[in-house]
Amino acid sequence: MQPATERLRNFLQYVAVKLIDDPAQAQLKVAELAPKKLRFKLVLAPADVAVLIGRNGFTASAIRNLLKIAAEKEGVQVTLQIHSHEEEAEFLAQENAQ
Repeated sequence: MQPATERLRNFLQYVAVKLIDDPAQAQLKVAELAPKKLRFKLVLAPADVAVLIGRNGFTASAIRNLLKIAAEKEGVQVTLQIHSHEEEAEFLAQENAQ
């Protein structure tokens, strides 16, 4: 599944970088949850999170739909999470505390 993951990663990275203001701070994490099931997590600067989510979440929804269509062609299920660096740090701290 590695080639499919890499193609989806490149696609998402291309789309996200074109929309955000500070691509140097962007991180794209990929986790394989199960065979043929991936979770993509975009960790961005707070201002970029707002831009990428968009008004009423329409931009994020459009990106998720495009990603899901691309994944279906690869025979993979995907989810996309968009977080700021601060939210990611809080999440990791909670995870480590358990």
